[in-house]
Amino acid sequence: MQPLSLAVMAFIFYIAAASWQGLTLIRRVPPRAMLVRSLGLLGLLCHLPLAATLLARGNSLLPGLSTSAVLASGLAVLVLLVVSFIKPVLNVATALLPLAGLTLLLAVGLPSPERGANMTPGIALHALSSALAFALLAIAAIQAVLLGIQNQALRHHHIRGVVQSLPPLTTMERILFELIWAGMILLTLSIVSGFLFLDNMFAQHLAHKSILSLAAWVIFATLLFSHHRLGWRGMRAVRWTLGGCLVLLLAYFGSKFVLEILLNRG
Repeated sequence: MQPLSLAVMAFIFYIAAASWQGLTLIRRVPPRAMLVRSLGLLGLLCHLPLAATLLARGNSLLPGLSTSAVLASGLAVLVLLVVSFIKPVLNVATALLPLAGLTLLLAVGLPSPERGANMTPGIALHALSSALAFALLAIAAIQAVLLGIQNQALRHHHIRGVVQSLPPLTTMERILFELIWAGMILLTLSIVSGFLFLDNMFAQHLAHKSILSLAAWVIFATLLFSHHRLGWRGMRAVRWTLGGCLVLLLAYFGSKFVLEILLNRG
């Protein structure tokens, strides 16, 4: 099947799943967790072959922009579907699934330059841990947005609508920090493996990614330490989570976008 056809089918399934969960959030339809998971899984089954096709285009030192975006969004969907069986995080699908579908549609038309170097096991570990870290922290970012909406609504005594559909505030907050802890472990593995297995983490084409990844690590480490020792929570936790995720987004995709799209360089 052609990549565009797979991307369109995945987008349709993702939009259908996100729409049902969104209507559940605003209490227009009853909760149907298995329906949302099933539609999300069908989208993922179209998503993964496209990711495999992009990865198989050649042996690259590090994936290009389109490959990285498709891989990271696919892993984010997979992680969300798995975690939703043990944690009440399915509301994140309302935003994550449309973003994953849109990423696929955009990535199909983007170039994916190769660097011409073999993908060693160490570099594969670095790439996979980076993608998983981004996936978990992207889920954490959407969880933070929902937590912020809930926090603001309760502060203004608005207890109807979306707030009624969300888990209790303490549960939402606990899940947020669990996601950040898991993402931090993988981000640490990504940074350490990069220093161990890449020739030079601060080479010209990797310097921005390395510096911004370290900056994101510091932001999340500060948030976790301050939550544990100083009791940071609520909107402060939301702002720091979103700030760290924005820096990580720039780290993973900012330099790739400039080099591959704006400057048309591999």
